[in-house]
Amino acid sequence: MSSSTEEPEETQRRAISDVHTTEGDSLLEVRDLDAGYGDLQILTGVDLDVDDGEYVTIVGPNGAGKSTLMKSVFGLTTYMGGTVTFNDEEIQTLPPEKIIHRGIGYVPQNENVFGGLTVRENLEMGAYILDSVPEDQIQAVYDRFPILEERSTQAAGTLSGGQRQMVAMGRALMLDPDLLLLDEPSAGLAPDLVQEMFDRIDRINDGGTAVLMVEQNAKQALRRCDRGYVLVDGKNRYTDTGDTLLNDEQVRQDFLGG
Repeated sequence: MSSSTEEPEETQRRAISDVHTTEGDSLLEVRDLDAGYGDLQILTGVDLDVDDGEYVTIVGPNGAGKSTLMKSVFGLTTYMGGTVTFNDEEIQTLPPEKIIHRGIGYVPQNENVFGGLTVRENLEMGAYILDSVPEDQIQAVYDRFPILEERSTQAAGTLSGGQRQMVAMGRALMLDPDLLLLDEPSAGLAPDLVQEMFDRIDRINDGGTAVLMVEQNAKQALRRCDRGYVLVDGKNRYTDTGDTLLNDEQVRQDFLGG
């Protein structure tokens, strides 16, 4: 991977494509995606891959299009071109309620719990597309986040920031998705809770759920993930293993604070 930020776009795109060479186990494929909001285009020709069970992180400066890319996978932006393929099915024109059925869970950064509902009621909302609430999945969430079982009858809006994030993640896991989308999971958390949150995400991934995460704490995220993408101005700039990106001098200087 070149350390120059002045590479021609075609050269950068070839480098991006060359990183992902595994065949037969791709879960999510984004190709040449153009997307935005209304008439405002944010993403231009973006490529991204997540393999079955893989942990992938998207980093980059503010305004780079990271959250827009995440939302585009979940059908929350204006589609303008390209493809989003999940489990060999193109989903770029599907609404979120149908994408959930395909096996993708999404945890937004803000307003991600129903504050007036109890913890258990929030989890039940995660299974709203089913005829009945699967008690085994409720228990599986409690096993992952024991504090939620203790607070099951407490209004989610009265919980701490870290506990609300657990509720949001637990709700997204209620349908046992193949892919979990996490938008800035450490945002707003006290510093002593950030490590714990990343540890929990590691365990979710270790259990077989693929993770695609946008994260402001870039060094911590790249240190843990299998592969990382750096977006700049709505375009792919770099992609490689997390360790390689962490050790790339240009990436560190431009995007990781040295």
